[in-house]
Amino acid sequence: MEWIDFLIHAEVYVREIFAHYGAWVYLLLFSIIFAETGFVIMPFLPGDSLLFALGIMSAEGLLNIQILFWTLLIAAVGGDTINYWFGYWIGPKAFGAEQARWLRKEYLARAQEFYLQHGGKAIILARFVPIVRTFAPFVAGIGTMNYRRFIFFNISGGILWIGTFLGAGYYLGNLPGVKSNLTAIIGLIVFVSILPVIAEWWKMRRQKR
Repeated sequence: MEWIDFLIHAEVYVREIFAHYGAWVYLLLFSIIFAETGFVIMPFLPGDSLLFALGIMSAEGLLNIQILFWTLLIAAVGGDTINYWFGYWIGPKAFGAEQARWLRKEYLARAQEFYLQHGGKAIILARFVPIVRTFAPFVAGIGTMNYRRFIFFNISGGILWIGTFLGAGYYLGNLPGVKSNLTAIIGLIVFVSILPVIAEWWKMRRQKR
């Protein structure tokens, strides 16, 4: 699939876009991160691998690391915020349908209880897990997690997420071993990041058995 190729070779695509559109690439990158975190239908967009690749390009002087950091941080925090309010306003109405097969009221009650107890930790850790990263703020909104509490952990998680992967690419990208094995390293990042999702799926499958 093309989106899988984009995950693994994000650096190549961004370089091509930069060559054609120059500084407009920042707007495109903002849109990708904002969509991946802000819309529940966009969990397939690149996140960790893209940030690492952008860090490498910043180390080469192709992109400005400071502009990049703040652009992507605003996108990540803004995306989660929009996603939260989608869940807050749309979720309860959907769960309120008595005939809904999947959106049952007990699911809403569980979400409310979970985010009351573990909301902050969940929002921060979700930043580092693809797919979960996209759904976590939506579920937080559905569970009516206190917004002031949510926005604090939203910003904290965004700083940690953007800073970790962008910084890793920036400081490690110029190492010979990293540059010569970039595709394999980015592939490893993608694989490791989805391990929690695979583990949870396997756990649920065993419980059903």
